[in-house]
Amino acid sequence: MDRLRRLRLAKDAMDRDWADPDLDLDVVAGHAGYSRYHFVRAFKEAYGETPGQYLTHRRIERAQEMLRGANLTVTEICHLVGFSSLGTFSSRFKARTGLSPTEYRTEHVGSGASLIPGCYAMLWAGGFRNNATFEKRPADPPAYRDGQEQRPSGRRAQP
Repeated sequence: MDRLRRLRLAKDAMDRDWADPDLDLDVVAGHAGYSRYHFVRAFKEAYGETPGQYLTHRRIERAQEMLRGANLTVTEICHLVGFSSLGTFSSRFKARTGLSPTEYRTEHVGSGASLIPGCYAMLWAGGFRNNATFEKRPADPPAYRDGQEQRPSGRRAQP
């Protein structure tokens, strides 16, 4: 397999899994069949930026879309696009756009259609994935062995 095709496989993995905060350089490099160090050098040579810079740019682009169109807090958007730290997200966002996330929203919202309700945006972005309401709860076991209401032995009912 040629070098550029292998790098594209890794880049496709980053484009697909950009929101995963656990997206790891070793995993991405594995898609290309390279060690992490060789992958960083080859990726930068081919695309002009490191894999980390590329992933950050993808995440910031998605955050810009959400800030313009979804009624979500900056913190919710920060986590939905794969950042685990609000401070890191805000500083990287400002470095890329020249505005803080809040300033960006203020400048770019209001002249178009109304914002998408946050619950729909969260559902679309997969933000409810880890929510317990989507997992079926096991049935509660009976309080007593045979499922019949019985008084525990050795205790008398109080009048």
